[in-house]
Amino acid sequence: MRVELSLVCVALMCVFKQTNSCLIISEVNCDNPKLDTQEFVELYYEGTNPTSLDGYTLVFYNGKVDSAYRVIDLSGHHTDQQGFFIVGSSELTPRPAISLPSNSVQNGPDAIALYGPNWVPVGEGGLVSGVGLLDAVVYTSRRSVDGADGLASVLTPGSVPYVEDEAALEGDESIQRCWQSENLWTFYTGPPTPAWVNHCPVGMATGSYSLVLYDVTTDLISTSVEFIAKEPGIFAVPVNTASLSEKNSAAFALYKGPASDFPKDGPLSHEQPIDAFVYGDSAHMPSDNLTETLIPGRKAFILTDSFLTAGLHASRCGVAEWTRDPGLLVARPRSPGKPNDCIWFQSCPLNMTSFTKSGRIQPPIHSDVDFLLNEINTDSPGGAEDEEFIELWHPSGFRMSLDFIWLVMINGHTGMVYYELELNGYYTDDDGYFLIGSSKVGPDIRIPSNTIQNGPDAIVLYRSKSPPSKEGPNTPRNGLLDAVVYRTRGSDKTVSELTEALTPGQLPLLEDINALPADETLSRCETERLNLNAFRVTSPTPRKQNNCPPKPTIPSPPEGLVINEWGKTSGVNQSQESLFVELTGPPSTPLNGLVLVFFGEDATELNVPIAGSTGSDGLYLVANDSRADQGLPALGHLGAVLLCFEPSGSGFCGSDSRHLDWLVFSDDPKLQRLLQHNMTRFVYTLFSGDSLSRCASDGPVLWIASQPTPRLPNRCPSPAFSSSADLCLQPENNNWQSGSGNCTQEEFAGLLEQLCNCGISSLHVKGVKVSCEAGRLYSQGSVLAVSDQQRERITEILNHNKLSCSAEQGRQVHGAGSSVALVVAALLLFALGAALFVYLYKKRRPADYLSMQLSEQAETPLEL
Repeated sequence: MRVELSLVCVALMCVFKQTNSCLIISEVNCDNPKLDTQEFVELYYEGTNPTSLDGYTLVFYNGKVDSAYRVIDLSGHHTDQQGFFIVGSSELTPRPAISLPSNSVQNGPDAIALYGPNWVPVGEGGLVSGVGLLDAVVYTSRRSVDGADGLASVLTPGSVPYVEDEAALEGDESIQRCWQSENLWTFYTGPPTPAWVNHCPVGMATGSYSLVLYDVTTDLISTSVEFIAKEPGIFAVPVNTASLSEKNSAAFALYKGPASDFPKDGPLSHEQPIDAFVYGDSAHMPSDNLTETLIPGRKAFILTDSFLTAGLHASRCGVAEWTRDPGLLVARPRSPGKPNDCIWFQSCPLNMTSFTKSGRIQPPIHSDVDFLLNEINTDSPGGAEDEEFIELWHPSGFRMSLDFIWLVMINGHTGMVYYELELNGYYTDDDGYFLIGSSKVGPDIRIPSNTIQNGPDAIVLYRSKSPPSKEGPNTPRNGLLDAVVYRTRGSDKTVSELTEALTPGQLPLLEDINALPADETLSRCETERLNLNAFRVTSPTPRKQNNCPPKPTIPSPPEGLVINEWGKTSGVNQSQESLFVELTGPPSTPLNGLVLVFFGEDATELNVPIAGSTGSDGLYLVANDSRADQGLPALGHLGAVLLCFEPSGSGFCGSDSRHLDWLVFSDDPKLQRLLQHNMTRFVYTLFSGDSLSRCASDGPVLWIASQPTPRLPNRCPSPAFSSSADLCLQPENNNWQSGSGNCTQEEFAGLLEQLCNCGISSLHVKGVKVSCEAGRLYSQGSVLAVSDQQRERITEILNHNKLSCSAEQGRQVHGAGSSVALVVAALLLFALGAALFVYLYKKRRPADYLSMQLSEQAETPLEL
C-alpha cells in the first residue's frame, strides 16, 4: 500500500458518503476596489439542476440597526446547469440573473440571509429574524468598528462574524464558502469566482516524520516508516500492510521523530500524533482505545464492500485547520503525486436552528465572557477510572462554537504537556455545556479511561490558532482562558511551577476521595476565571448545573463608609515616612467583610482584610504605625486604593464583590484600564501633596491635596483662610470668551494652579464669580485656602502674576465700567424726577369733569 501525505495528513481508501440536496450561499463579494461595480451574491444548489427557486427569499441586513435594507424574492427564477445562481451588479461578468445597481451590497458589519418557503416575511426595515432561515453569512471588515453581534446572535448563533480582509489580496477578493469536514463549512477570502467553483486552500508543512501503522486487533505497531519533507509538497510513502491481521481495518498515525521510537509490535503510543486516520469495515471496527487515542472526538471511517471494486481512494479534500479527523477525506479517483482530485461540494452545512418569537435570544458573542472549566472528575471509584470527565461551559448559557479552543493536560512533576486536544469544529449544547471524558459518562469527545492523571497536575483551557504546547518548554501562557491546578492526599501541596505560571498565589485544589460516600468532582460555584477558590468538592453533575452548596445570605455592607484620607505620615520616632489610609463612617460601625485593595502602577494587587469597627469619632486608621487601628504592610509606589466589601470573609476582592469607594492618583494607562473595566465610576486627581483629603461641597465630592491629618478633621478650603480675587487675567491661549467652555470656575481654578502649584481645586474658588470678554478673564470674590501657608501663597500669586492684564487695560475696563454705572444712575434719577413731577402736578389741579362733558358735546354737530 502507498500512502500520500499533504499537510501531514494521511490519504487512505474509504467510501464517500452521499450528500443531501440543499441550497446555500456559496460566495459574497461586497466590497470592490474603487467603484463597487462587481458586487455579487452567489447561491449554489447541490442536486438536480436547473432547479426552481420558488419560495426562496434573499434578505440583506444592516448590522448597525439589525434590520433589513433589501429583500429579494427569488420566485420565478432557476439555478443554471451547474447549480449556480447570481444576484449582483449589472456590470458583472457573467451577467447576473438578478441585476442590482452599483454599490448595493453594504460592506459590513452586515449579513445576507437565505430563507425557505416557511419564512415569515420581513419587509425592508424589518428586524432580523431566524424563522425559516436556511443559510446566512454574517460579515464585517477591518475598517469597521462594530462586529455585527446582534445579527450573529440570531443568524449564526455561536459563531463569530467573518472578517473580509480587503488587504488580503492585491486585487479584488470575495468571501468564499469552503468545506471543512463532515457537514462543517467555513469561509475563506480568495479571488472572486462568480458562477464557478470556489478557491479553497490546503496548507503544507515540512520536517522529519514517522508514519506508523497500527493493527486494530492488537492495538500494536505493525510497521513504521520514516521520511523527511524538505519542502512543502506531496509525498508518496510506501507502507507494507502484509502483517495486518485484518486487511480492511487499520490505523495510521503521523508523528514527529525517527521510526526507531516506534518499533514493530510496540504498544500504542500515547504521544499526541500530528495527524491520524482510522478505518474499518462493519465486521472489524477499531477498538475504542485506538480510536479515542488517535482521533479523539472523531469517528472512524466505515468501509463498505463496494469500495474494493469502485477503483476509488480516499483523498483529503476538507480545508479544516484541524487534523486527526477522517471526515476530512472523501472517496475520489487515485491521483498519485498530484493534487487530489477533489470535488468542491461534499455535504450540506450543519443544520441551523430556526428561532421563533418564544425562543431564547442569544447574547452577542463579542463579549468579555469566554469558556470556563466547569467541572472536573480526575479520580473515579474503582481501578478502571472509567467515569473521568472534564466539563466545559460558556457563561452565556447558549450553544457556542469551540473553534480555536484547546484543552491541555500538564504533568505536575515534569511540567510537560501529556495530553492536548483541539476542539475546532465542535459546538456546545444549547445550554453551553461540552463534555470530554470516558465513554461511560456519554461525552461529546471520548478519551481512553484513566487518561486524566490524579495529581499533582493541571488542566488548562486556551484560545489559540496553534497548539499551545508549541509555545516552548515552559508552561504555555499565551491565550490562557482558565486553569485548575489540583492534587490528591499525599501529593505535593505546592506544585510551585504550575501554580506560579497558571494560578499565582493560590494553593492547588484537593479532590478528596473521602469527602463524599460515592464519587466526587471539583465543581465551579463562582464565575471568576483562574480563581481556584471558585471550586467546591461536590457530587458529579455532567451536563447539568453544578451541585454547589447554597450561598449564605449576603449581609449588607456598612452604610456611609468611605475613604476619607490617603497620604504619608511620619512614625513615632519621626525618622521614617509610611503610607496610611483613613476611613470614615458612622461611629462604632463594624467593618467585617471589608477589604482594602492597593494597586501598584504595574497593575499588581495587594488585598488587606479589615477588622474591628470605627471609633467614636467615626474614623478608622490603617497604617504601618503603632497608633493605627490596623497595621499596613510596607508598600511601594502605588497608583490606586479600593475599598471593597466581600461578605464571604475570604479576604479577597473578587468579581462578585461590591466596590464601595476608590481613589486613583496615577495616570498609568494600564492601571486606568484595569480599574475602568471593573468599576462604574472613576475618580482621578494628581497626587501633588503629602495627603489627599475628602472634602464635601455643594457639588460632587472633591479631593484636596493638603498636609496629612490622620485621626483629625480633614483640612478643607475654609473662609477662615481666604484671599480677595478681584482680577483681570489674560491667558496666553486667548480662548477665554463669554459663553465658551473655558469660562468656568473649574478652568479658573486650573489656571491658578498652574501659577501657584499649591493644590488649588474648584472647591477653593466656589465663591468666585467668573466672566470673560475678548480673551480676558475677570474674577470677583474670595479664594479659599486650607492653611495660612496656602493663603499666603495664593495671595502672592493673585497680586503678582504674569497673566495680569496691563494697567491701561485694567483702567479701561474699570473706567468703562464706571461710565456705564454713572449713565445708568443718571437715567434712573431722571425717570424718578419725572414721575414725581407728574404726580404733584395732577394733585394740585384736579380734573374738571363738567368742562370735559361740555367739550365732548361741543365736538358733536347739531342736527337742525
